[in-house]
Amino acid sequence: MLAVLEFGLKLINWFFLIYLMIYATYLLLSVGVGAWDLYYANKMRAIKNEIKHDYYFPVSILVPAYNEEVTIVDSIESLLKLDYRLYEIIIVDDGSTDDTVAVLKKHFNMIKVNRPIRKKLACAQEKEIYEAAGLKVPVTLICKHNGGKGDALNMGINASSYPYFLCIDADSMLQADSLEKIVQPVMEQDNVVAVGGLVRAAQSLQIENGKRVGFRMPRNLVTSMQIMEYDRSFLAARIFMDRFNGNMIISGAFGLFKKDIVIAAGGYDRETLGEDMELVMRMHVFCRNNKIPYSVRYEPNAVCWSQVPESLGDLRKQRRRWHLGLFQSMAKHRRIFMNRAYGWLGMGSYLYYLLYELLSPVFQLVGWVAMAASAAAGILNWDFMVRFYLMYTMYNAILTITIFFQRIYTLNLRTKLMDIGKAVLVCILENVFFRLFLDMVRVTAFIGYGKRKKQWGKIKRVKQDSI
Repeated sequence: MLAVLEFGLKLINWFFLIYLMIYATYLLLSVGVGAWDLYYANKMRAIKNEIKHDYYFPVSILVPAYNEEVTIVDSIESLLKLDYRLYEIIIVDDGSTDDTVAVLKKHFNMIKVNRPIRKKLACAQEKEIYEAAGLKVPVTLICKHNGGKGDALNMGINASSYPYFLCIDADSMLQADSLEKIVQPVMEQDNVVAVGGLVRAAQSLQIENGKRVGFRMPRNLVTSMQIMEYDRSFLAARIFMDRFNGNMIISGAFGLFKKDIVIAAGGYDRETLGEDMELVMRMHVFCRNNKIPYSVRYEPNAVCWSQVPESLGDLRKQRRRWHLGLFQSMAKHRRIFMNRAYGWLGMGSYLYYLLYELLSPVFQLVGWVAMAASAAAGILNWDFMVRFYLMYTMYNAILTITIFFQRIYTLNLRTKLMDIGKAVLVCILENVFFRLFLDMVRVTAFIGYGKRKKQWGKIKRVKQDSI
């Protein structure tokens, strides 16, 4: 019996080591591809070889909001400063209990209007509709009964006038050129049905009139570690998967969609926490099942600055919601898994998200428990394990800091030497402690799942220094 136990522990330990090595290899490959793509894009811009046009196709910008009184006005002001000619802004308040509606009505001098909305997608009933006059573009505020973020977005789609819509969170800001950048893939290919943009932490940046004026690493370690994590996520895996039309998720904070395809596919799922990922997966399935030529793209030069949680408590709420949404989306579209009919999406992307996103915290927890048990049984090679863990940690930290400097370079951001030193330190801390915390959050995400599975989640917002 003891021999069988020892064999089982060794098997688990070897699986854990191989699992980490495969992830490290994938990360290196994706970082290399991302670095080359960013370098090539910068080179093309240097010789003016990028799309420039006088024609702007119209875009509806949808801003779902729930209790966003602190950040909503700054977010809308940033949208009014975009270097774009033809767009509208539709704010959908999903039954806020704070002063979100009041501050919008007062700041933009909104007046109540009678405006019919044709319901092509199911959503909760509207209560009041307001419009602002005399602004750069039309701004509409729709107040509706609470139904969740997906429900609010469906309302925005129903009310929108234009063939493409852009989703942006109410705590986010766009750079002046962000809308122009995110529509470029659509200008390059006529079969693009969705485009995701790059999301970065707003706490690291100072913006004035939609322009970047400064960059800093914030004092808050929780925020700083998320800055490094966001860079690794948005500048590695997503650029790599973009080459194979394999991106399964477009962040709900910043994404462009073709409206008729979204409506034909059924719109946002009102029962799913991860409504952004679920929609993209459903669009993949819809287009492939109906033999519609399509492409889901990622545009890293279209930048959205989104406020990230500043406390571990708020971060736990956010990541719990994200992990539950990932589970719901993948379970709903499980037929994609290893299905050749879905190409790289089924044979590569789904497998990656299953092993290294959904099940990753479970694998890592089992791995740590197995190593502890092996140590207690006296069959663990401590020297090897300590060296391997230190090498793995430093390897990931080096890749993360490489991605950080790539972004500094491509955005032409001026960074102080002190911020660079802090970024290096944060990279190490993020790989040692931050990931372990997130793994524990994801492992325990299903506690209380049935009771709170449709809630927006309350996260404290703070007003940015300069906008």
